[in-house]
Amino acid sequence: MDTARSALRLGADEVSIVYRRGEEEMSARREEIAHAKEEGIIFRLLTNPVRILGDEKFNVKAVECIKMKLGEPDKSGRRSSVPVENSEFKIPADVVVIAIGTSPNPIIFKGSEGLEQNQKGTIVADEETGATSKCGVFAGGDGVTGAATVISAMGAGKKAAKAIGEYLKGK
Repeated sequence: MDTARSALRLGADEVSIVYRRGEEEMSARREEIAHAKEEGIIFRLLTNPVRILGDEKFNVKAVECIKMKLGEPDKSGRRSSVPVENSEFKIPADVVVIAIGTSPNPIIFKGSEGLEQNQKGTIVADEETGATSKCGVFAGGDGVTGAATVISAMGAGKKAAKAIGEYLKGK
């Protein structure tokens, strides 16, 4: 919610939140959802992103999505989402922000050999630079700390940006 609302405030023409379940299943607070709607955020519910489409220069052009329907509840009692066959469509986009929870997806570690994780399942990174155990890879925010505030994630991003700049300059 914070990211979507901030993007709109920073001048985005249109901002969408794409979510595979319905509004009732969203983990955001009700007032956050109401405020986002008041500000003009578009909610594309029962919709799941499939892939990001780009051009030959790797610029984002669209997000390919599929419609979803609610299925049976999972082990936690939360209703699962099930794809609706032949319902694929595209949402034009030039920027995509992926916000998929407050801890890293475990697949990150399978595709990034040498990237160290701690017992909580988050990425191990230097607190001052965001440098990880994998050379040239930097991390911050919830992926490192677990659930925390946007402000702390922004601070980590600022520190990492400085460290990335130094890394790229060969310092």
